[in-house]
Amino acid sequence: MALVEDIVNKQKDGAQFVISAQALRLEPEEFETLVKMWMEDENRGFELAAVPHRACIDGEFYIDRITVKRVIAPK
Repeated sequence: MALVEDIVNKQKDGAQFVISAQALRLEPEEFETLVKMWMEDENRGFELAAVPHRACIDGEFYIDRITVKRVIAPK
């Protein structure tokens, strides 16, 4: 299973890329919970670059992928 840190660390500063539930082998419900936690953490290495994509599962919408921009915290 890929770790989000592995995905983020492969990107150059300023690069836009996608993090998906599928890449992390998570169900959209689990992925949405992670995304919400990531957005509260200011030192995650990326920021949201677009509106999250949502999938409809049994009539409920869950985030299944996000487009983000790599940012490196100032030293």
